[in-house]
Amino acid sequence: MNEWVNGTWEKLDRKLRVTCARNGDILPYTSHNGRFTDSAKSDIAWWTNGFWPALLWLMYAGTKDEEYRRGAESAERILAGAFAEYDRLHHDVGFMFHISFGADYKLTGSREARTRCLYAANLLAGRYNPNGEFLRSWNGGNNVGWVIIDCMMNIPLLYWASEQTGDPRYKYIAMKHADKVLKTHIRPDGSVNHIVELDPDTGEFIRTYGGQGYEEGSSWTRGQAWAIYGYVLSYIHTGEARYLDAAKRVAHYFISCVAATGYVPRIDFRAPDEPTLIDTTAGAIAACGLIEIANNVGEYERNTYLDAAMKILRALEEKYCDWDTDTDPILTMGSEAYNRGSDRGHHMSIIYGDYFFAEAIYKLRGEKPLFW
Repeated sequence: MNEWVNGTWEKLDRKLRVTCARNGDILPYTSHNGRFTDSAKSDIAWWTNGFWPALLWLMYAGTKDEEYRRGAESAERILAGAFAEYDRLHHDVGFMFHISFGADYKLTGSREARTRCLYAANLLAGRYNPNGEFLRSWNGGNNVGWVIIDCMMNIPLLYWASEQTGDPRYKYIAMKHADKVLKTHIRPDGSVNHIVELDPDTGEFIRTYGGQGYEEGSSWTRGQAWAIYGYVLSYIHTGEARYLDAAKRVAHYFISCVAATGYVPRIDFRAPDEPTLIDTTAGAIAACGLIEIANNVGEYERNTYLDAAMKILRALEEKYCDWDTDTDPILTMGSEAYNRGSDRGHHMSIIYGDYFFAEAIYKLRGEKPLFW
């Protein structure tokens, strides 16, 4: 395992050194003809805009190469412009700012980065519905009670804010939200709803939506991955066993499903076999969560999760990683959603795929810190 992990890390470093130098003034999202597209110009408040500086901070943490640090700081200067878009920011401020400015602060001690991350935490905490006991996901008049599973990856920002300030309110909000989602999104078999609508006045369940999956009641694989990683992170920050149990329940479902497709996930585990649509990003995210579960269970349980993570990552690297330095993306064949056409959403490179693949390899090398 160590030989493959270290060899893959060397491939990441070799490619990202070139890509970092070539993309010093953009915030990548997808790619076109082998080159990153720039979300900074099209939508500075787009939810994925923190993944490029986060990836560069990750590489800096693992290599101590100052070029990565300079690239990350340059990307952060662009990303800071998103704070001016108050009306367009929503629950994804965790994705945007926690692993970018938060990583900056952990690695460099930058007070400016810490302040920006705390500002983002207050934006997220301000979305809390105290009667319903949930964090509202999106803006807009028609979805005041909508909660999506993705937000489990944003609430670590609130745990961090409590740790930084000594104020338990952020942690209380995060745990209330995690408990609500555990009741409404995680099904008994370990599969996961993507979108649940709750009564904003009472928090009572109203209905589910198919969201980015095939249909209502289906099993969108990236949603499964968000749940695996999100709940083990909540366990790490709180020590509450119910969160680790939830992560394991979803992980068992995910592992059993992905084993049937060569450890490369489809977009939805409950979708028609044809056309064959996959989402490599779901695999990379799930692998990160599985590694953290392995790190937080007993000795004789550990390999169940670590072996699955390795099988996923090796399948992704063997079939779907592009190591050519003339192109920008690394992980190919990611998919935004089942219900979008092949020209927008299927089988494409997406920046968070690169980030989570690199983060999984970083973890397997035993690197610290954890940036969530």
